[in-house]
Amino acid sequence: MIQINGLTKIYKLNAKKMQELKTKENKKVAVNNVSLEAKPGEIFGLLGPNGAGKTTTLRCVATLLKPTKGSVSVCGFDTQKEGQKVRDSIAFLTNEIKLDPNFSADYMFKFFGRLHGMSEEQIVARQEELFGVFGINDFKNKKIEELSTGMKQKAAIAVSLVHDPKVVIFDEPTSGLDIVTARSVTDYLKHLRDIGKTVIVSTHIMSEAEKLSDRIGVIIAGQKVEEGTLAEILQRNEAVDLEDAFFKLYSKYNPEKN
Repeated sequence: MIQINGLTKIYKLNAKKMQELKTKENKKVAVNNVSLEAKPGEIFGLLGPNGAGKTTTLRCVATLLKPTKGSVSVCGFDTQKEGQKVRDSIAFLTNEIKLDPNFSADYMFKFFGRLHGMSEEQIVARQEELFGVFGINDFKNKKIEELSTGMKQKAAIAVSLVHDPKVVIFDEPTSGLDIVTARSVTDYLKHLRDIGKTVIVSTHIMSEAEKLSDRIGVIIAGQKVEEGTLAEILQRNEAVDLEDAFFKLYSKYNPEKN
């Protein structure tokens, strides 16, 4: 389970960044008082435009960033006080974290399995399962740099799941993938949900969030502006689909709408 309570993350900006953002403020509030909960046996979709604060939120959950205010717990472990226990419990995948291009998927999988303290027997069994699911065996000995975008993503997902974690955190896992590869990823996320894992996925693809998520949280300009099942969100916003609901929320809460 993931519990986020009043999460706020504020970045200090240097002069160059202030110029890039065309602002005189030396601080940027990336996430502002966000609270949400992702439960075992469900896929929680975190929806929002680029720059909304989705990745910052997930990085705080994964212990890569320290919250400015608020608290985050994963499987009952506080991310700031019990960071290693949190990291042992999660798979975290983002497009910004890449596998070393000079090694093969086979090598990287075994390396991270050993890093998690797994026995060789456990690693082999887990590799047989995941490489089979994602069709990696045919290219497992090729260097990462030689693989296509889809193959790299499959390998990265398999490596992130090597230790069979209770919580899976994927930041835009299908971004840039072809429709076949994307479907294999979303199908496996549904499998993880069905066997009781806690899955949280960020995306800006409306159709993906609509089909994949049991519950959805919408973040705009660093604030959570909506949360619930698809049916609940559509009803509250008098919308015909998630895209319609999102644009109504975006029009209402986007600070730059005028």
